[in-house]
Amino acid sequence: MYDKYESPLSSRYASDEMLRLFSQRTRIETWRRLWTELARAEHELGLPITAEQVAELKENISFIDFDLASVREKEVRHDVMAHIYAYGKAAPSAAGIIHLGATSCFVTDNADLILYRDALLHLRKELQAVLANLARFAERWKDTPTLGYTHYQPAQPVTVGKRATLWMQDFLSDLEELDFVLSQIKFLGCRGTTGTEASFLELFGGDVEKIDEMNRALADAFGFSECYPVCGQTYPRKLDSRILNVLSSIAQSAYRMANDVRLLQHDRQLEEPFEEEQIGSSAMAYKRNPMRCERICSLARFLMADAMNAAMTASTQWLERTLDDSANRRISMPEGILAADAILRLAQNVTDGLRVNERMVEAAVREYLPFLATENLLMEAVKRGGDRQQLHEIIRRCSMEATANMKNGEPCDLMQRLSREPAFGLTERELNELLDPRLYIGRCPEQVERFLQKVEPQLSEAAEQPAAIEL
Repeated sequence: MYDKYESPLSSRYASDEMLRLFSQRTRIETWRRLWTELARAEHELGLPITAEQVAELKENISFIDFDLASVREKEVRHDVMAHIYAYGKAAPSAAGIIHLGATSCFVTDNADLILYRDALLHLRKELQAVLANLARFAERWKDTPTLGYTHYQPAQPVTVGKRATLWMQDFLSDLEELDFVLSQIKFLGCRGTTGTEASFLELFGGDVEKIDEMNRALADAFGFSECYPVCGQTYPRKLDSRILNVLSSIAQSAYRMANDVRLLQHDRQLEEPFEEEQIGSSAMAYKRNPMRCERICSLARFLMADAMNAAMTASTQWLERTLDDSANRRISMPEGILAADAILRLAQNVTDGLRVNERMVEAAVREYLPFLATENLLMEAVKRGGDRQQLHEIIRRCSMEATANMKNGEPCDLMQRLSREPAFGLTERELNELLDPRLYIGRCPEQVERFLQKVEPQLSEAAEQPAAIEL
């Protein structure tokens, strides 16, 4: 295994469950299930296929001779025909009726629809688990003041929990979009070479009701409520674009959260999980690099770029069918889904073990609060009879002087400077009493509570998901 290239998504990042879902075995077993259900439907609708042939196909779904199929594909240069041949060898009595009336896209496209749907349902659970972790975090820290930032410059305080709801809101938007995409996935069915169902008109002697019943039965067998009303040879490639777009959206949200954590870890206010034996750097043994969040951002960039593949494929579907999508889709779709899986697994791990360094958070607030509180101080001085314009100028001048001192490594002395201004009319003690950080967080605690109440249905649905995940 070490002599050939292996995708890092399979060797390092994606879950075993997702790797099994996109394995060659699962794909070919799904093809065989499709062939079996097609034979069953054709048998039940009166075509010359016996129940024994259907049973033999079903019994041999998992007995796949991959070596035989590989040899055959080298001979015929057609993967579907190679596997029809191998399936026929495993179920010889049914060899002559496998794939009756179908085209290759019957198995390739319908199998993709099944795999993509199941993958999105798995990602949905992972996304809900991230939300559940963030909800617990937001609830715990909803009252803890922290320095807000605009342009990554100190701004009005927020709370640690309120900031987490911003991340949650992004992920909730992704969940809504994901649910929409899932609701739009339909089955292709068995529609023929250009989507006209002409081969089945011949097989069923022009009985269109039997054709519709066959496709209803096929869709139902694989958990789909309906087929696409019209199609060419393939299902609409717009669906691929929708799928990768929503995965890109998840990547964007995860990147935003992870990047925020990286910035705050630089300031030692927040830290991603760090294990007891973990090594942060091969050279600088003291380091605690935010490697999980960095990996989220790295994989997210790949996924956001990967989404362009589906858009270009959807836009270049020549008439009823072209094959220049095949090689691209074999790579871009599974790899995109595996990347999303890896990102969400990392996000679960980070959000479950996110650490708040309360003293550092408090210190950052205390350092800048005198400046952030000046508007309130101005209002208080005006209430005591001061002139608003004169006071504004005093604050501006004293703030510039205090900032200059801080740039030289001195502590902030803004309150002392303002207390020495007669026009301000407030003592240093009175000024400091107005520096309680909780006076400047607005409605943050209430906003967190209201937000969590609003999303409670989604969080309840995620309650059975594991809070922690091993990487």
